[in-house]
Amino acid sequence: MLSVRFVSLLLLAIPAAASAQTMNAETFSKRAIALQKKGPLALFSRGEIKALMTEGQAAGLKSRETRLAAVRSGKAPRYCPPAGKNSMGSDKFMKGLAAFPAADRGRIDMTEATNRILARKFPC
Repeated sequence: MLSVRFVSLLLLAIPAAASAQTMNAETFSKRAIALQKKGPLALFSRGEIKALMTEGQAAGLKSRETRLAAVRSGKAPRYCPPAGKNSMGSDKFMKGLAAFPAADRGRIDMTEATNRILARKFPC
């Protein structure tokens, strides 16, 4: 559980260079849950943790960039966080991801999933 929290916190809190996304939201969810089920032994899955962190960071950055581009161009953004630093705990993020039906998660990438979760948390 600790490593999933770590991954999810990094998803929204740590800026990173965008990289090509390779996972849909269903794959991310399944891999994160599998990691969570390992409990403390998940700390030995550094490669998996890194892969999920990279994917999450890329999704968070792309979501933020898309929102800022919409604001700059005068279009309505999909979500409207309050000014200042905002964060979401891993439990809330994973619950938000789990709220989508598996079929929907299979059709969307992590950026879209992140946008939808943030739109629920920070509606405009």
